[in-house]
Amino acid sequence: MNLLLPGLRLGVVALIWAVASGAAQAQSPAAAKPPACVISAASPSPDQSFKRTAARLADGKPIKIVAVGSSSTAGTGATSTAASYPSRLEALLKERFPAVPVSVLNRGIGGQEAIEMLARLNRDVISEKPDLVLWQVGTNALLRAITVSAQAPLLRQGIARMKATGADVVLIDPQYAPKVLARPQADRMVELIGAEARSAGAGVFRRFALMRDWYQAQRLPFQTFMSADGLHMNDWGYDCIARHLAAAIIEAAAGPAQTATLSTTAQQ
Repeated sequence: MNLLLPGLRLGVVALIWAVASGAAQAQSPAAAKPPACVISAASPSPDQSFKRTAARLADGKPIKIVAVGSSSTAGTGATSTAASYPSRLEALLKERFPAVPVSVLNRGIGGQEAIEMLARLNRDVISEKPDLVLWQVGTNALLRAITVSAQAPLLRQGIARMKATGADVVLIDPQYAPKVLARPQADRMVELIGAEARSAGAGVFRRFALMRDWYQAQRLPFQTFMSADGLHMNDWGYDCIARHLAAAIIEAAAGPAQTATLSTTAQQ
């Protein structure tokens, strides 16, 4: 059954999530073996989005990445801050580039929308003089039924201000999660973020498409990568997101052969 049919979205997703959650509770934790995190065709391509970051890594220069967003940047649903995607991304890049000083700053604040992130952009992002900004945006606007088109000027403003610093800028669209899928404008938000990023010369990490690939193509049940609230990722989900981001950055800096070992069993 297609989860993206607007008229069926809410009921179907709620039913699937209820069944999946019940199955997860019935299963012994010891019997649950985490699947491999496969770097798939849904990964972001190592295009010009990572130009500055890749060049500095290739030259052995320090890099600073700022991850700005809401609760799925902060790491809600993870067992610790070390399991958030920014922390895992830093660990993966340090592992691959041990001689390069790498820092990934987590500037996620739960519940925030784009307008609130813009209000703290100078303090939390621009003042850090980052080489790469990862901007996770759109989910809370969907959950609060804010008109999607109203987000367009906010996205443009944010991208322009970030790019003016010389940093690479990559937007991260909403998660493919039951509570997001229940919102009628979910697909429209994903499309808008992609369109605004391309128009402004920024990159976009297609988190929605990647997680849809986990669910539809790889046939992973939601509880494999989602926490029990049906919105936030769990440790496996955050780790696999980080591995896909790291793979794109590493490939941009060092070539496709360097990403192979990132397809592995993610942390639990």
